[in-house]
Amino acid sequence: MVCAYKESPYLEECVRSLKGQSISAQIKVATSTPNDHISDICSRYGLSLYVNPEQKGIAGDWNFALSAADTPLVTIAHQDDIYEPSYAEKFIEYANRAKDPIILFSDYGELRSGERVFDNKLLKIKRFLLKPLNNERAWEKRGARRRVLSKGSPICCPSVTYVKAKIPEGIFDGRYKVSLDWAAWEQLSKLEGSFVYIPEPLMLHRIHVNSETTKQIEGSVRSAEDYEMFRRFWPAPIAGILAHLYRSSEKSNKI
Repeated sequence: MVCAYKESPYLEECVRSLKGQSISAQIKVATSTPNDHISDICSRYGLSLYVNPEQKGIAGDWNFALSAADTPLVTIAHQDDIYEPSYAEKFIEYANRAKDPIILFSDYGELRSGERVFDNKLLKIKRFLLKPLNNERAWEKRGARRRVLSKGSPICCPSVTYVKAKIPEGIFDGRYKVSLDWAAWEQLSKLEGSFVYIPEPLMLHRIHVNSETTKQIEGSVRSAEDYEMFRRFWPAPIAGILAHLYRSSEKSNKI
């Protein structure tokens, strides 16, 4: 499910990367801002378009996209990002070998001014935080995944594939503008099942001045939400310290 918003100049590149998967995958587009740009791309690539009648922000768009999907495994592809040709094949391989998966997610790289970046400070930190999940035996351990999430949000949202039957309706909370994915992982981490980590960069997240993350960082929304998320794991004094340290990672989302 490709979440399309307004007239992104990167939408077609995202669609082409999904059409270029090594195995066939069902591709659909969901939007709350229908326009000729989105309709034209859907028409040219033979994609079904689902229009969300309600505009309830990012959370509403993502919840709608999940609800519109009719396959057991669902990826919410972000319109600005691209997916490596082996993404779908590798995720299905891991889903078949995992025990009761809830979500599957991979390592990732960044697209910065057209350059593919796989090694910078932020990516190194996230790989370090996810290191416990390199061990497959930790995938189904509630304590292991909550320890990972207690130190930040290292899971790259557009890399995630959801096992739809395991995902509660309305998993994304509209109260959040930036940390809605972290809040969702925290909720899902309490469930029985596995968080499946694929330590290969199977998609590329685009960093650009018009991205929603960059806008929210500049508006200082992220700092307040990060503190609230840390409070789900830590007492207030520790949460405050962690939130302060965590702000340094925001610099990596600026051009």
